[in-house]
Amino acid sequence: MKELVEIEVWNRISSYCSIAEHCRLDVSEKMRKWGTSEEIILRILDKLETENYINEERYSCAFVKDKYRFSKWGKVKISQALQQKKISPDLRSSALETIDQNEYIEILRNLLNAKRKSISAQNEYEKNGKLIRFALGRGFEMKDIRLCLQLFDDIDTFL
Repeated sequence: MKELVEIEVWNRISSYCSIAEHCRLDVSEKMRKWGTSEEIILRILDKLETENYINEERYSCAFVKDKYRFSKWGKVKISQALQQKKISPDLRSSALETIDQNEYIEILRNLLNAKRKSISAQNEYEKNGKLIRFALGRGFEMKDIRLCLQLFDDIDTFL
């Protein structure tokens, strides 16, 4: 694509940022795809930040909320995704702290319960191993997985 004039790029990218939250990396990659020069990209990124079109803190909080509620990701996977988007460690940790721990455990418990019904295993040990691998792959921490598995064991003893 031919190089766009700075005003055209500004109009297109400000519209893009108005629609949804985007991080600095996503926006700069979008402008690079359009063939925009690095000098113009840096100027536009600075202007987007001063006019509050992009805000890394706001983006990370929205990203965390979406990923754990809708995609059912754990904190580890969310943190890694934010790291890939070059979000600072301070912003990553503060965004992860916004997660309601009770809701987070409930999501994990529901995920494990659904998975538990769909897997076949010879014994409880093998079934728990499969559940642990599944939850670790989703980015949940081992301590939270153990807590949920313990809750399942407690419920099974009462039934």
